[in-house]
Amino acid sequence: MLAWAMPSFSHIVLEQKSAPAGSSYKAVFLVSHGCQGSATTGLSVQIPAGFLGAKPYPKAGWAVSLQREKLAKPYDSHGRQVTEDVTVVSWKAVSSDAALPDALFDEFVLRGKTPEGAGPLWFKVLQTCESGSNDWSELPASGTSTRGLKSPAALLEVTGAAQVAELTAPGQPVQVKDAWVRATVPGQQGSGAFMKLTSAMATRLVGASSPVAGVAEVHEMKMDGDIMKMRRVAGLELPAGKTVELKSGAYHLMLMDLKQTLVAGSTVPVTLLFRDGKGVESRLVLKLPVALGSAAPSSGGSKNVEPDHSAHKH
Repeated sequence: MLAWAMPSFSHIVLEQKSAPAGSSYKAVFLVSHGCQGSATTGLSVQIPAGFLGAKPYPKAGWAVSLQREKLAKPYDSHGRQVTEDVTVVSWKAVSSDAALPDALFDEFVLRGKTPEGAGPLWFKVLQTCESGSNDWSELPASGTSTRGLKSPAALLEVTGAAQVAELTAPGQPVQVKDAWVRATVPGQQGSGAFMKLTSAMATRLVGASSPVAGVAEVHEMKMDGDIMKMRRVAGLELPAGKTVELKSGAYHLMLMDLKQTLVAGSTVPVTLLFRDGKGVESRLVLKLPVALGSAAPSSGGSKNVEPDHSAHKH
């Protein structure tokens, strides 16, 4: 749990590194430095094929644009120049005062929809500075590992959608969207599961279980002064018709005492337990895709992370 601190990185990456296929996705590009000490004055993101309806978020002090450009590609077998139409989202500082200093950290955000099929999506990013630029556009020859690349593009892993395997409920079912489990490394004892829950009638999420974990609990991460604390909650209210998101840095599902390594690309069975206002319980059995993802809640600064075990029974 203490590993859930803001990771250090030298290249531009996405805050959330995976998303289910066919879902709305908020792409947050993390910029941690400028160009050899020079302040960042612009950022251009080339939208990969298959990522639909890209729209940038406005940014105070920066002019934002979205336009189609012709990208030159290698000559064909007949010696003819080949071009490809691409969508480019750009932010440009309107003044030197608005530029992002090399020593500071910031985010650039756009939203779109992931493809219907699973697979990697690469966002090529051009970072311009008061002096020089960084072209984050290198791709691996195969696979998705960026090890050894000096200027890798930002990777989004598109996973398969969550599957509802079984529903045993006397009332209305709970809809589950954008659900996934974070991959682990050998020896890691805990991981998180994230999803969006929408219930047709008022109910509560009161428990969870999984055959891959000794313990599965709903947790909340919350700031207590300058300390981020995590605690178990007995139940999470799901108001009728309102979507409640389980996400990093807030309410989420913790899988602890793991019995196996959770490998990206596999699936994990998870059962959710609900209880309505009359005390009637229902269970929803899911198969959630395992994916790589950022392990850091977005805290807007370098806060300490401390688990709160006061509500735990173990």
